[in-house]
Amino acid sequence: MNKSSISSCLAIAVLAVVTVILFLSCYTVDMTEQIIITRFGKPIGDPITTAGLKFKAPFIDEVNRFEKRIMAWDGQANEMPTQDKTYILVDTYARWKIVDPRAFFENLRDERRALSRLDDILGSETRNTIARHKLIEVIRTTKDRKPERPEGLNAGLAGNVAVLPPITKGRVLLEEEILERSKGKIREFGIELLDIRFKRINYNETVRLRIYERMISERAQIAELFRSEGAGEAAKILGNMEKELKTIESTAYKIIQITKGEADAKAIKIYAEAYDQDAVSKSFYEFTRTMETFENTLSSDSMLILTTDSELFKYLKGLDTE
Repeated sequence: MNKSSISSCLAIAVLAVVTVILFLSCYTVDMTEQIIITRFGKPIGDPITTAGLKFKAPFIDEVNRFEKRIMAWDGQANEMPTQDKTYILVDTYARWKIVDPRAFFENLRDERRALSRLDDILGSETRNTIARHKLIEVIRTTKDRKPERPEGLNAGLAGNVAVLPPITKGRVLLEEEILERSKGKIREFGIELLDIRFKRINYNETVRLRIYERMISERAQIAELFRSEGAGEAAKILGNMEKELKTIESTAYKIIQITKGEADAKAIKIYAEAYDQDAVSKSFYEFTRTMETFENTLSSDSMLILTTDSELFKYLKGLDTE
């Protein structure tokens, strides 16, 4: 091999080595990433958070990439007791981000360990917060909510149906309490906890059955109250109807009696005018009234015993018996 060939090979080898060194010395940073450079496993320099082409020492420096964007933590649903000893299943989620990559790397190294530490801290604080408050504080959000009363249900009959006990905090403030208690513990790992929310709150099976039984009992009570109110209204309507009917009958009876009295008075007046004209008319009137008395008092099987001086017998004295 001549000298020119050897020179060419050396030049190619040098170029290849330089290319490899240059390739190992360059790296790119995405706008969604932040970088920690480690040398022999120890971080050096400040975190790199700006995007672009960067350089490092080849072979001895290593690039450690971490997410710059907001990430989600989805906790497992755990059963925990409230202050009033009611066991519930609480499912939570949170949002977090890495704000100090160096502290994050030194303490946790990667996101998997970070999620594990979030499980420990957030799970513990959630359990402690739930245990300090009653169930009504966990499931309600507003203090001023009015209980919904069945439409048409009489206030006097409603009693304690659908009464909501007052709350002092509510679910939103409990979430904020967990957030504030967890922030300080998580901050030392280079993590900022942005928020935490209850994704779902549910009763365990035993408590759920008791709740269903209570709901059925309350609905049955409301139905009974409606029936009682309906029976009361029906009795009231029937009473008013009876009262009006009695009033109508009384008024009608009064009108009848007045009309009959007026008619009798007119009839008596007519009779008086007709039979009071002379002695003959008076005698005839007396005779007809006596005959009407006989007709009204005697029947075919009646027996009448009269004295000879009886007023009724005087008309029988003059009858022709032949």
